Amino acid sequence: MKKIGIARLVAGIGACLALAGSAVAAVGKQAADILITGGTVITMDPSRRVIDDGAVAIVGNRIAAVGTSAELAGRFRPRETIDAHRKIVMPGLIDGHGHAGHELMKTLGADSEEWNAAAERLYAHASTPDFWRADAQLASLERLKFGVTTSVNFFGGGADVYRVDDPKYADAYLAAIQKTGVRWFLGVGPRKGPYPSIFTEWNGTAHTDIQVPFDRQMAVSEDIIRKWNNTADGRVKLAVVFPTISPDPKLVGPALEAIKQEAKAARDLSKRYHVLFLQDGHTRGTVQFANDELGLLGPDAIFSHATNLTDAEIKLIAATGTRISHNPSAIFSMYGRNPATELIDAGAVVMLGSDGVAPDRSFDMFRHMFQATRYHRFYFHDAKVLPAGKVLEMATIDAARALGMEKEIGSIEAGKKADIILVDWFKPHMMPMNMPVYRIVYYANGEDVSTVLVDGRVLMRDRKVLTINEEQILLDAQRESDLAIDRAGLRGLTVLPDGFWGSTRLRN
Repeated sequence: MKKIGIARLVAGIGACLALAGSAVAAVGKQAADILITGGTVITMDPSRRVIDDGAVAIVGNRIAAVGTSAELAGRFRPRETIDAHRKIVMPGLIDGHGHAGHELMKTLGADSEEWNAAAERLYAHASTPDFWRADAQLASLERLKFGVTTSVNFFGGGADVYRVDDPKYADAYLAAIQKTGVRWFLGVGPRKGPYPSIFTEWNGTAHTDIQVPFDRQMAVSEDIIRKWNNTADGRVKLAVVFPTISPDPKLVGPALEAIKQEAKAARDLSKRYHVLFLQDGHTRGTVQFANDELGLLGPDAIFSHATNLTDAEIKLIAATGTRISHNPSAIFSMYGRNPATELIDAGAVVMLGSDGVAPDRSFDMFRHMFQATRYHRFYFHDAKVLPAGKVLEMATIDAARALGMEKEIGSIEAGKKADIILVDWFKPHMMPMNMPVYRIVYYANGEDVSTVLVDGRVLMRDRKVLTINEEQILLDAQRESDLAIDRAGLRGLTVLPDGFWGSTRLRN
C-alpha cells in the first residue's frame, strides 16, 4: 500500500509540475485576439512568400505576426483560433472601380441603346434615400461574400450622373456601408454639364423637378466629404469625382474657360481635403487634354478604363504617377483596349476593377482576374503575358498602392491592418491542392470565400455574414428596385429584346 501511495504521489507531483510549466509557458506568450492557423498563406509581402501550414496572429485590428503554425503557436496565446485547414489565407481583394446604383439596375437596358438614358432616369429622377440605402446594403453584402474588403465607387454612373443635389442620398448610402464593416471609397462631385442639372425629388408618389447649379453640387459634395470622410475608424473614405472631358475643336473660348474653372474647383476640393480624385471613362486624347488643359493628373488621381492611349499618354501617366483602374470585363473594354501591360512596363501603377455590376457583370474579382489574363493574352496571342502572380498583385498590393494605402492593406505583413480572407480550396474545381496562386487566379470564384476579416473583425464566418441581415437586405433590394423602375417608367426594358433567341445578333 505504501508503494502504491508513493507512486500516486510522484505522479501527482509530475502532473502539477507539468501544469505549472504550461502556465509559465502561457504567461511567456504574447496575447492575441485571433490566431489563424493551419492554412496556406499567400502573403503578397515584398518576397511574395507562400507559407504552407501557415498562421497569422492578430492583435486588435492589425497583424502581429506571420509565420508557420508551429512558430506562432509557440509565440501567441489567442483569445480565438480560426482553423484554416484546407483553406488559402490571403489579403482581402480590392475592387478599383465601381458604381453606386448598379445593384438595383442589373441587366436593365443591357441589350439596348438605352443604358445611359436608363441610368439617368433612375439616378437623377427616380431614386430616393431608400433606393441608395438598399443599393449600398446589397453592394457591400455582395462584395463581402466575394472577399472584396476594399472598393472604390462613384456615387452614380451612366453618362456621369451623380446624385449630389442633396446630402441625404449619400447619408443614407454611407450609413448602410458602415454597418457592413467593409472598406469603402465613395466619389462625389458634379455631374456632367451643361448646368444647371435637373434632379427629381420624390415625396411618396408626388415628385418635383429641381434645377441644381454647379456651385450647389460642389457645396453638397463638400458637405458629404466633411461629414463622412475617414469615419468608421477610417474604413469609409470619400473622393472627388469630375467628368472626363473629350477634346473638341469647338471647345474654345468661354466654353473652354468654364470647364477649366469647374475642373479646378473639383481638383482643389480633392486637394483641400486630401482625398482621391477620380475620373471615369478615359480614352485616347482625354488623358492628354486632362493634363495640358485641366491639370488633373497626379499620384492622388485615378483614371478608369484608359483605353486606346497614345504612347505619349502612357509615358505621361507613368511620369506623373497617375493611377489607372483597368476593368477588363467592362463594356468599355470591348470598344478599346486598356494597355495595362504597356503601362506597367512604363512604371505606372495599374489596379483591377469590376466597373460595377450593371448591366452585365458582378463584384467577383476572381472573375475579373481571370478575364484580365485572357484579355491581354488574346491581344498579344501569347499565353505568357500577364502571369497569374502579376494579376493577383493588381487586385491586392498594387491596388493598395494605387489608393495610397500600401502601408495599411494589400498584403499580409506584421503591422498592417488585418484585412484577410480565407478561400476554401478543398473543392473539386480547386483540387489538387498545389500551386495556390494559380488556383486563385484561374479556378477560384467568389463563392469559394469562406471567412472574411476587416480591421481584425470577423465579418463572415463559414459563409455566414455576421454584421447584417442578409435576407432582409435582399428583400429591401427587390422592393426598392421595383419601385425605382416603375417611377422611372423603365419596366419595358425588362422585356426580352427581338433576336434574343435563335439569332447570332440582336436586331434592335
